Amino acid sequence: MIADSPGTVTQLLIDWGKGDEQALNRLLPLVYKHLHRQARRYLRRERANHTLHGTALVHEAYLRLIDQKNVQWQNRAHFFAIAAGLMRRILVDHARKHLADKRKRGSYTLELKEAVDLEPANLDVIALDDGLEDLAKFSPQQSRIVELRFFAGLSIEETSEVLGVSPSTVKRDWAVARAWLYRKTRR
Repeated sequence: MIADSPGTVTQLLIDWGKGDEQALNRLLPLVYKHLHRQARRYLRRERANHTLHGTALVHEAYLRLIDQKNVQWQNRAHFFAIAAGLMRRILVDHARKHLADKRKRGSYTLELKEAVDLEPANLDVIALDDGLEDLAKFSPQQSRIVELRFFAGLSIEETSEVLGVSPSTVKRDWAVARAWLYRKTRR
């Protein structure tokens, strides 16, 4: 994920969580490249003339991250999971605003990769968000796994660590959730 050791990032997150503002200043350069890669990955899945750019997405997520109060950072995977959730929310908010302005729904798509035994599916970002909300009603863990894997770009092992479940549980739930979302968003 990033060149510096996970321990360094984790310690800076813990120090920041305890109120050390200098830790935040040292943390940002260590995580910025990963956050920017994450943002570019999301935006590659968006329409070509998208008005939100990677740097703007990272900066907006950063502003929301530093406003997080009372977060007890566990490790860097936890940090990137929170960042992914914020980026997801920013993209969905942006899409909803765009749709309200244009009164048109079909141009905002994301690609949900690795659908079980299916071709990659083009998904409307709002439909994906709605699908994740529905999925969370009966399987919060599967919804969280999709968010961590798809939006945060975390590996099976990192997702397992964040959620405190086995890697085989993550693999199984990831497969089921992808298939469910594919069916839900293709209607």
